[in-house]
Amino acid sequence: MKHLTKGYHINRTVIAVGLGLVLMSTLGCPPQAIGGREIRKERNMRMKKVSYGGWPNCIKLSNGQIELIATTDIGPRIMRFGYVGGQNLLKEYKDQMGKTGGDSWRIYGGHRLWHAPEDAQRTYHPDNSPIKYSWDGKTLKLTQSVEGTTGIVKEIEITLDAKANRVKVLHRLVNKNQWDIKASPWAMSVMAQGGRLILPQEPYRSHPEYLLPARPLVLWHYTDMKDPRWIWGTKYIQLKQDPDATTKQKAGLLNKLGWGAYYLNGELFVKRYPYDSDATYPDMGCNTETFTNSEMLEFETLGPLVKIPANGGTAEHIEHWSLFKVKVGEDESEIDKKVLPLVKKATKAGI
Repeated sequence: MKHLTKGYHINRTVIAVGLGLVLMSTLGCPPQAIGGREIRKERNMRMKKVSYGGWPNCIKLSNGQIELIATTDIGPRIMRFGYVGGQNLLKEYKDQMGKTGGDSWRIYGGHRLWHAPEDAQRTYHPDNSPIKYSWDGKTLKLTQSVEGTTGIVKEIEITLDAKANRVKVLHRLVNKNQWDIKASPWAMSVMAQGGRLILPQEPYRSHPEYLLPARPLVLWHYTDMKDPRWIWGTKYIQLKQDPDATTKQKAGLLNKLGWGAYYLNGELFVKRYPYDSDATYPDMGCNTETFTNSEMLEFETLGPLVKIPANGGTAEHIEHWSLFKVKVGEDESEIDKKVLPLVKKATKAGI
């Protein structure tokens, strides 16, 4: 296992200002992402074994600016994601932190991997046991034991960018059965209270030039489109997490634009994920879903619904996470101005 040295090294960064060049020497200054603008500098990439939330065997990855923590006492789960010393964007269920073992499924919070379509018996297999992990100096791999009731192994691979506030999260289902199965990798981020999910609408196209539908919008039996937590806009669908809410809400859609964001207390968590026009997606064609109650909001993305071959066949789904410090209101013009450029920048960079 490779441990990287603590502390920042002296480095020099050349920053262009106007028409001139200013040479700046910095000592221990982590880069900032202010107003959606990311300043890139060399950082120390660290992997460290830590205790967190009552679990003694956790792994922390940090580049000096952002950090995430995954536990190996249960899982695979990422239990923390945020700026160093800042808020955790992911929900933590305090009464379940540090618990292990047992036959009952626990939500715990954090970020997890499921397999869709949802089924009360198959999907809710408890992940209460220790998992294996490996670290190659760049990527942390978390591997669950074979699920006894499904014959599936869940794996999550986490690669934190050493130079910018970005993370690649690869989700993998491995079929250990002696027969083929059909399933979709389902990435579930349980977000902390008080935030707001932002999902893009398909671009406007006029009638009669465009006669076919843009994409499916899927509702559940308990979805109430008049609930004040929903903001059904022209360009965006927004869903607010309300700790005082007394009902649950859920919706899904086929997100061809391949991004979504969760805003919380001046910080914006952006996910980017692929859309395959030739694929079949679960739940009437959803690659994006969200669920909320009084405790949290789930920001969910799904890979294609595919046949996973027997004896080790796999299905994978990748999310790219980015984190920014930026204030974003509910008005769509403000989302256009402050959120969309960050998504476009990330897409152009191919991250």
